[in-house]
Amino acid sequence: MDKIVERFLKYVKIDTQSDSDSTSSPTTEKQFVLAKLLVNELNDIGLKNVNLDEFCKVMAELPSNTDEHIPTIGFLAHMDTALDFTGANVNPNIINNYDGKDIILNKEKDVILKTKDFPEILQYIGEDIIITDGTTLLGADDKAGIAEIVTAVEYLVNNPDIKHGTIKIAFTPDEETGRGTDNFDVEKFNADFAYTIDGGGIGGLDYENFNAAKAKITVNGRNVHPGAAKNKMINSLRIANELDNMLPIDQKPEYTEGYEGFFHLLDINGNVEKTCMKYLIRDHDKNKLEQKKKLFVDIAEFLNKKYLPNTIELEIKDEYSNMKEKIEPVIHIIETAKKAMKDLGIEPDIKPIRAGTDGAMLSYRGLPTPNIFTGGHNFHGKYEYIPISSMKASVNVILKIIELYSKK
Repeated sequence: MDKIVERFLKYVKIDTQSDSDSTSSPTTEKQFVLAKLLVNELNDIGLKNVNLDEFCKVMAELPSNTDEHIPTIGFLAHMDTALDFTGANVNPNIINNYDGKDIILNKEKDVILKTKDFPEILQYIGEDIIITDGTTLLGADDKAGIAEIVTAVEYLVNNPDIKHGTIKIAFTPDEETGRGTDNFDVEKFNADFAYTIDGGGIGGLDYENFNAAKAKITVNGRNVHPGAAKNKMINSLRIANELDNMLPIDQKPEYTEGYEGFFHLLDINGNVEKTCMKYLIRDHDKNKLEQKKKLFVDIAEFLNKKYLPNTIELEIKDEYSNMKEKIEPVIHIIETAKKAMKDLGIEPDIKPIRAGTDGAMLSYRGLPTPNIFTGGHNFHGKYEYIPISSMKASVNVILKIIELYSKK
């Protein structure tokens, strides 16, 4: 099990940040660096049919070692890191025997992980925790998932007396862009069902996620010298601010939880002449998502009437849907994961994902794929951390699920 830490620390030092503005697949060539490393590692372990395709998708297989009819189970994780925070030059540190106090991540930059801001860390007093150096994210989302899957299958290879069915694994690029399953060959993967190892804290088990869309807005202004601007200047920055203020204040990420949806201003960049905005639109209820999308359309129409035609250019694109309706007909995959956790003394924490996973896309393409915890916390930022014990627990859950299906 010590290998899991070694693997994780090796993976996170490889910059695999994806790029939502890219139209290529993968969106960044640097994701191939980790993909090729994984191919070599999977071949060294002894897996079969190890393959890396032109779209940077890694697949491999651990064949069944029994004549019993056992479902083919898939396990997936993604290689890329978040769009909105750097994953380059990651320099992780390990806090041994955490004492429950604030953690100084970077003394020079005065970056401190404070327990009053992140109280969940107090449940890990006495444990070893991997943290950032306060300048980058850590990359547990989802390189922890990769390390956990590789460690689990290696354990099975090294312990052939443990009977199991065929196990399929896959590592994908571009999950953070919502394009992780583009060009993913479900038929080639050929699993009966699968699990993404891409969740948060220990015990997490997810089969409900947001319905998701994104909006790209261009605000076109008119720039003239401010000394002669009266009745002539149209300041796109002010209109962008006006647009944002027309969205419900209580439906922004910082004010929502549980099943509550939101509008998230992800990026804004501009000047008087032109401002570009990007929004994430999220809701667990599909009808409410449609209402949110319509609100953008109504706001654009209003501002185009108030100012000039084409002041607002709006593009809305659907990203993924709630996987719940695809998981419920095969709810045994949730019940088995719950039993696996309980057998290991882990309390399942089932709640709606306030995000999306590759599993949501795959579920709608015929491969039911709920989500299991990696053990990480505070993804997408410099306060990200992961307890080593939680990573080991995830490995054990993977192995226990495989064991339970081998006995059915």
